[in-house]
Amino acid sequence: MSSNEPKRTGRPADEAKREAILAAAAASFFEHGFAASSIEQIAADAGVSKVTIYNRFGDKRALFAAAVEVECEQIRGSLQVPEVASGSLRDRLTAVGEAMVAFTSRPKMVQFERRIAAETEHDPAVGAAFLEAGPHRMKESFAALIAAMHETGEVDVADPALAAEQFAGMCKGMGDLERRFGAPADPQRNRERIAGAVEVFCRAYARDPSCETEAGS
Repeated sequence: MSSNEPKRTGRPADEAKREAILAAAAASFFEHGFAASSIEQIAADAGVSKVTIYNRFGDKRALFAAAVEVECEQIRGSLQVPEVASGSLRDRLTAVGEAMVAFTSRPKMVQFERRIAAETEHDPAVGAAFLEAGPHRMKESFAALIAAMHETGEVDVADPALAAEQFAGMCKGMGDLERRFGAPADPQRNRERIAGAVEVFCRAYARDPSCETEAGS
């Protein structure tokens, strides 16, 4: 190596090791739960020593919090309220409802919510981080879309955030709760919930209750 070449740092290797630890931790915590997960097994799965984990994260709860943060980042990246540029208001609302239900009903998401709920009792910050990354982000994005629809005259909504909550609640219905307690997904019932939510939203807020207004018209 030439003397003029910069010395390599250990950061890429360190980052890869950190990612391996967090991936192993997330897999263990969200599959087996906090109590049933051990630092020893996580270290073995990550190919590091448990001393390395303690040096980097301190203790098991801090490691859990870091794993939650990584999962929340992935939620932020994958959660998008679809921007449907064309089609009737009914079509666009249906697309939003389908995206919401598809995201919240993924088996990994259901399992993740269960683990977060269990650990929030011990550490409220864990629950707050999840709410900010997932449900609150979804509501803010949809509320902004409703506000834009209000500005163009498609809907008449005084409180877009409340309207977003109402629509999301109707789309999910009891399905959200049922999935958390082990009931199988029911795609047909999900479609019926979404259709009903769109109908109620149109009757409550749309300038044209038929919801056949085209975007930009």
